[in-house]
Amino acid sequence: MVNGVERPLDLLNQSKGKEILVQLKNEKQLVGTLLAFDIHINIVLSNTRELENGDIKRNIGLTFLRGDTIIYISPSKAS
Repeated sequence: MVNGVERPLDLLNQSKGKEILVQLKNEKQLVGTLLAFDIHINIVLSNTRELENGDIKRNIGLTFLRGDTIIYISPSKAS
């Protein structure tokens, strides 16, 4: 166990209410605040922004992402 994380969903649980970076299969990157997720890694983000080359391309707002479109999720350093 590292930093209280034993299973992948533990890390998502710790990230609730925090900003995360999501890489999608279509090569898009999104940053937003994690509101909710389920066992399929479907996630709901608020204040979602699409990134391009590290810069904000557009604001999306409240977003639902299907888990099967996600490549990875990471704590965000973007603003």
